[in-house]
Amino acid sequence: MKYTKIKIVAILALGTLMLGGCKKFLDVNKNPNIANNPGIELVLPSAQVAIAHVLGNNMQVNGSFWAQYWTQSPLANQYKQYDQYAPSTDNYNRAWSTLYSGALADLQYVYNKAAAQNNKQYMAVSQLLTAYTFQLATDAWGDVPYTAALLGIEANGGIVSPSYDLQSAIYDSLFKQVDAAIALIDVNAEIHPHGDDLMYGGDMHLWAKFAYTLKLKMALRLSEVNVTKSQAIVDSIMNDPNHEFIEAGEDALIAFSTAGGSENPLYSEIVGVGKTQNIFASATCVDSMNSNSDPRVFVFYKPLANGTVVGNKQGDYNNATSAIGKSLGSYIVGAEAANALSAEAPVRFISSAESALLQAEAAVRFGGTGDEASFYAGIDASFEAYGITDATEIAYYKDSTYWGVYPYAGTTEEKIRHIVTQKWFAMCGNQGFEAWTEQRRTGYPDFLIQSVNSLIGAKKPARFLYPTEEINLNANFPGLKSIDQKVWWDAN
Repeated sequence: MKYTKIKIVAILALGTLMLGGCKKFLDVNKNPNIANNPGIELVLPSAQVAIAHVLGNNMQVNGSFWAQYWTQSPLANQYKQYDQYAPSTDNYNRAWSTLYSGALADLQYVYNKAAAQNNKQYMAVSQLLTAYTFQLATDAWGDVPYTAALLGIEANGGIVSPSYDLQSAIYDSLFKQVDAAIALIDVNAEIHPHGDDLMYGGDMHLWAKFAYTLKLKMALRLSEVNVTKSQAIVDSIMNDPNHEFIEAGEDALIAFSTAGGSENPLYSEIVGVGKTQNIFASATCVDSMNSNSDPRVFVFYKPLANGTVVGNKQGDYNNATSAIGKSLGSYIVGAEAANALSAEAPVRFISSAESALLQAEAAVRFGGTGDEASFYAGIDASFEAYGITDATEIAYYKDSTYWGVYPYAGTTEEKIRHIVTQKWFAMCGNQGFEAWTEQRRTGYPDFLIQSVNSLIGAKKPARFLYPTEEINLNANFPGLKSIDQKVWWDAN
């Protein structure tokens, strides 16, 4: 039923707007097209979809190019700037404004209105999604507006040029936000979201799992820059008797459909440019998956007529002949322009494979049991999410030459290399931004190449550029950063 919820919510919201407009059409002091005091059950899904549109389009494309899952087709040109490592500041206007003016503003509205009603479960959900969204923003851009970010309306202070907060300070506050949300969650509460929650349908037990998994992800993000704090937060999670993590079949996602207005956001953009096929398979990922007999290569990419999957060298878009005999991104990840089923690809916020592999890394880094079990649980969860359930095939993959040498007695770093590389495979084309972010944090996979058409030499992109609109309109904009300047937690 998730496929229909977005359309239904859109219709309900439109009806609310139309009724509000008719009621006071002649009141020239108010915009007749803006809903007056909409219910939180209408605004929550709006916020969730806004996050999904950034995560599943702008961040998915950018991240999947820089994680080297995808490369630009030699027969088109839409994403050349990512293969060149030279996007413009204009490339980030939409993502920034959708997160700040859309998602975060909606989530603040939901939280404030829910607090006034003492509706704690809506407060918890909005607070968790706010923490999730701010983490996306600060991981992408580094220092960003945070403390004063949502104080633009006069009642909140009228701050139209918010100052920027340090990324380290933002992270400190995000941990507190997640803890506050956990304290609000009551799995037995009678009043909670229902169908308006496009992610979990108001299941507060799953939201509690989301909260602990998000906190674990944030804690490990600090592993290379402040190991003491990272371990202390991980220990606090593991010592919490209520902690649970996202498991197989519990991915935090929003589903989309082929219905008009409800398509996957990447595919929606592909349709908007005439269904031009810009996304080709990158040989960096394809060659590695093929060499390990990874059956997911036939899921994440479109096989050729002979049944093989062949990638193009990263950034090799100037040679048109290199397009011959190369695979495309598949419809399963929303990247196949000619296949309408691309519209149904979900946008994953946190996956069960990611959850298990985070647990494996935490166990390896900071002690405890479960690194081996969680490692294979992550592989299994990724396979199951894409319908690969044949026991023989899964067993073969586990016992293959590459993964069969998972170093149970190896060094911590050897184990982490295997864990994070496996996470990279699992996130191919479906969690592109997170994969690139983890590669920045850990340096793994360590076999990424330099794009053939890099315009920054041997350097690698390490952040998004601040958007043009922020540069021009925010009087407190702190100054440009070059694309190779690392964010705070990137100590590699």
